[in-house]
Amino acid sequence: MTLIQLFYFFLAVQVLHFLGTYKLYVKAGRQAWEALIPIYNAVVLMQIINRPKWWVALLFVPIINLLMFPVVWVETIRSFGHNSSKDTWLAIVTLGLYVFYFNYVDSGDYIKDRSLKPRTNTGEWVSSIVFAIVAATMVHTYFMQPYTIPTSSLEKSLLVGDFLFVSKFHYGARTPMTPIAAPMVHDTLPLIGVKSYLSKPQLPYFRFPGLQSIKRNDIVVFNWPADTVQQFFKTPDHKIRKPVDKKSNYVKRCVGIAGDTLSVVNGYVYINGKQTVLPDRAKPQFNYTVYTDGQQLSKRFIEDRYGSTEYGQYQNGNYRINLTANNARRIAKNPLIKKIERESIPKGVLEDVFPHDSKLTWNRDFLGPIYIPEKGKTVAITLDNLPFYNKIIGEYEKNDLKIKGNSIYINGKIATSYTFKQNYYWMMGDNRDHSEDSRYWGFVPFDHVVGKPVFIWMSWNSNGKGLNKVRWERLFTTVGGSGKPVSYFYYFLGFLALWFGFDFYRKRVKS
Repeated sequence: MTLIQLFYFFLAVQVLHFLGTYKLYVKAGRQAWEALIPIYNAVVLMQIINRPKWWVALLFVPIINLLMFPVVWVETIRSFGHNSSKDTWLAIVTLGLYVFYFNYVDSGDYIKDRSLKPRTNTGEWVSSIVFAIVAATMVHTYFMQPYTIPTSSLEKSLLVGDFLFVSKFHYGARTPMTPIAAPMVHDTLPLIGVKSYLSKPQLPYFRFPGLQSIKRNDIVVFNWPADTVQQFFKTPDHKIRKPVDKKSNYVKRCVGIAGDTLSVVNGYVYINGKQTVLPDRAKPQFNYTVYTDGQQLSKRFIEDRYGSTEYGQYQNGNYRINLTANNARRIAKNPLIKKIERESIPKGVLEDVFPHDSKLTWNRDFLGPIYIPEKGKTVAITLDNLPFYNKIIGEYEKNDLKIKGNSIYINGKIATSYTFKQNYYWMMGDNRDHSEDSRYWGFVPFDHVVGKPVFIWMSWNSNGKGLNKVRWERLFTTVGGSGKPVSYFYYFLGFLALWFGFDFYRKRVKS
């Protein structure tokens, strides 16, 4: 839906609202024309139904307005004395059109100072649940979103089983582009496993100003650009092209920002010709082959001593172990180890990596140089470099891209250059040989960015037993910063104890 289409839709809603309510406005002591003026008509309606004016703002917030509109429909008919369960359900299932009936047939008498307290315990319970969901959805969408680490691609920095809070406001909260969707779930409804949204209509992309821009080596949550296929209890080949904000959530480290020129040399990242210096909490890992001449190494031995989470045994007592460079040096000194070699794909050996061009003999360990597009910058485009930018031009930035003979056409015109409309980023995992990242699917557009992980509130080790299933040292730790993470869990418990103690004392004094 374009801005023009959105404007026409908004006007159509205003006309529909006027036709369905203007007599009710008059019966409530207002003027009929007040039902026609956009936004002002909503302010007046809040006065008619005796609800606060700030509710108007919630009517324009995507997702939240799906909850608020039914509330307003019900409150409108109740303001004219129609409080039965039948009336309530008819207002909801007719999507508010039941209000038309009262406008033209039987509105009843307007009750100016009606009681806003629910008449039954069930009504009070439903009202509390609805507004709890509204508040939680507001926080989830625009401020802070919970997220779980499902894979080991950022192992050492973030562990499988970490539960995070992801800030939406650091890089600027993105308003939902898919307005008809279930609140506080992503692309699938829990338990029943069906999609949680309607693909159409789509709202234009908009992002509020952020506190900061994405910096090199930030850990970032984003919608996976390559995600266009999802299964919903149908055939294995059932394909769904997802809206941007419903693509799968990924978390990686941003190793290259817009404007950088990036290369990967022997698995290590170089930006503008210089090797990247990672934060001290980031510890890149690679696969190593460990030779023992038949000696047995237990998985627990490897995990406890060298912190490896990826472990496999070859024949004759040789092992593949995922290690940091420091742990590789340590394990090499073990008397059980005869030899250790890092597994690396040699330069010039072709692997199916971005930009998926067979003329480039690139692989996950050796690729580049690659220019990361920057908003407003113009590049020359040719048939040779088009594989780097074709998805940007055609899919991410919504142009009609075609190749005719030896010529490139953009929106029907021959093009020899292109100016980028947004910033792009290069995301990689620290666990280099166990990460599906930009090396395989390319750039991440800024409109795909979800937020910045800031806090680990829980960490669950599925291989632990009893109380050891909880990684106590990771509870209430920050994601960023330097040095060993410090847990603030006991400070939190102390704060709770003081709060409940103060609350208990206050209630005793009052009684």
